[in-house]
Amino acid sequence: MGYRHRFSRTSVVLLLTASMMAFAQAPGSFSRERYPVKPVRLISPFSAGGGTDTVARALSQLLGESLGRTFVVDNRAGAEGTIGTEIGARAPADGYTLLLANLGTLTIAPNLRKVPYDSIRDFAPITLTTESSAILVVHPSLPVKTLQDFIALARARSGQINYGASSAATMLPMEMLKQMAGIDLTHIPYKGTGPALVAMLGGEVQAMFGGAINTILHVRSGRLRALAVAGSRRASGLPDVPTVAESGYPGYAADSWNGVLAPAGTPRALVMRLNEDIHKVVQSPRFREIMAGDGADPVVSTPEAFAERIRIDYAKWRQVIEKVGLRKD
Repeated sequence: MGYRHRFSRTSVVLLLTASMMAFAQAPGSFSRERYPVKPVRLISPFSAGGGTDTVARALSQLLGESLGRTFVVDNRAGAEGTIGTEIGARAPADGYTLLLANLGTLTIAPNLRKVPYDSIRDFAPITLTTESSAILVVHPSLPVKTLQDFIALARARSGQINYGASSAATMLPMEMLKQMAGIDLTHIPYKGTGPALVAMLGGEVQAMFGGAINTILHVRSGRLRALAVAGSRRASGLPDVPTVAESGYPGYAADSWNGVLAPAGTPRALVMRLNEDIHKVVQSPRFREIMAGDGADPVVSTPEAFAERIRIDYAKWRQVIEKVGLRKD
């Protein structure tokens, strides 16, 4: 009986050990040392060619090279970014579906109308990745060279100048300017930054607030003309272009950002592992070089600081939207 008892205890220990090892290697579990063991999907909630997509592709490429695994960009455009953002919110919290969101999808769109996700409760923020500022650009055929010229022309041609926007984040800066300057422009919506930019280059629309990532190259080539920067400071890629505030509208500021999030419920250890890995990429010379060429500034943050940024900007844009009167429901 003694021998049988000792054998039973040994068997139990072996069984428990095997079970723990199997659990640690289970496809749905997280092992800090082994993650990732399969391709990771990074959702970009806008069409290919836009500013968010540019950041997503740089991140996925460099993360793949750094970790020796495949990171795939999944463009899920539509409804001004809310379709892809919802997919990111509803994905399994296992680290294999991440979301590259921006200011518009998390803080502006939810204040404009009902969206199928909660910006605060449905996500586990990981880190900010870039900051940038929208640039007010016009087609060269428009006879203006400064923001003051543009305002004067818009007043003279009330309602006759078209502006393009692909999301709430690109629409709201213009609506703010319309309200502050007392002008009337016609909004032409597009399903993505890429299509909006193509329309702008073709003269289908005469003005737009475009992300620095998308517009600076065309400004430098002369295909677009930059009039003002929407943010609180001048764009690093266009140091001679004044801000809207500097051009006669103090208090105007519309800074933008991108950041990576996971679905709510993602294990804390996994969030911190991703935070570390993404920080290494964002702070690398290669990522900085890619972003500098497109006018975006690489930034990183703790998960807590990113969460606080979302809360602060959510409250800020709620006040702005209520003042401008754009809430639709």
